[in-house]
Amino acid sequence: MSNLSVTSVGGISGDTSRLKSAANLKKAGQQFEAVFTGMMLKSMRQAKLADPLFDSKALDTFTEMQDARVSQSMAESTPLGIGKAMTAFLAKSQGDLNDSTADPPR
Repeated sequence: MSNLSVTSVGGISGDTSRLKSAANLKKAGQQFEAVFTGMMLKSMRQAKLADPLFDSKALDTFTEMQDARVSQSMAESTPLGIGKAMTAFLAKSQGDLNDSTADPPR
């Protein structure tokens, strides 16, 4: 039996050891950016400014997959900056990461 003492609140682990790597922190920021952008695209689609010409479950599924890919691509190539802001915020608590993190938010 192992002696791991990881506490969790609401299913979220309290283990922050993975944040000690600048690469992991940068990747988490990029993934957060993708999730945020995906939620924004989904919200925009739900606004339904016009009735679609063709409406089906298949088209809805394809649109969701397309939005997921677009949001991931946007996070990788042209981020909004919220991921960098989150990365910089988390890096403040990690003294040894302040020098090695990517560009600070502008």
